[in-house]
Amino acid sequence: MRAKREYRNRERTEVAVLDALVDRADDGMSVFELRAAVEVDIDELEDALSTLKEDDLIVVDSGSETVIKPAERVVPETPSEEDEEQSIGDWLRERLPF
Repeated sequence: MRAKREYRNRERTEVAVLDALVDRADDGMSVFELRAAVEVDIDELEDALSTLKEDDLIVVDSGSETVIKPAERVVPETPSEEDEEQSIGDWLRERLPF
């Protein structure tokens, strides 16, 4: 699943983080899981997480293990709601390593 359309006009890494988190909205993800899912270096991931946190688009739950979840407003109402509206540019961005 992908983040809502209004949150897709951000840096590539930020969008990738939001998409990964939306896929696991109930469980959340650790920083290590996010890094593996997004496939960027730790500095780039840290910058993206910092920006998303400042914009209140993610929630950090610090329990026994720190878990990051998307804010409720980022998660689409229905699973196919945002997937159907994928533009050709988004499709190309997902498939080509730019």
